[in-house]
Amino acid sequence: MQSRQSRKEAIRQFKEQKPEIGIYAVRCVTSGSVWVGGSKNLGATKNRCWFTLRNGLHREPSLQREWNASGESAFEYEILEKVDSDVHSLEIDDLLKADIHKWIERLEARPLL
Repeated sequence: MQSRQSRKEAIRQFKEQKPEIGIYAVRCVTSGSVWVGGSKNLGATKNRCWFTLRNGLHREPSLQREWNASGESAFEYEILEKVDSDVHSLEIDDLLKADIHKWIERLEARPLL
């Protein structure tokens, strides 16, 4: 069992972690369809995406339809690119938009809202 001090230290370290920013893809392995999106927190994005899909609430209708037809086991989440941590916060949105378009073209994918 952890001591009270080591637990506090672990909590402090967790709170100081910066979320990873970047581009991700959701793939349906049965159909080959791919969707690409950007996130300011890649670590939380898969959980949020899978939660909304499981509950039939995803904002991208084509992804939700394929999820409903193929099931969760047919889908993969992949981090395509991470943004350098030294990018200024005011530049992140524009950088993500440009990178999303690049990956959509490269993978012949659909955009995620």
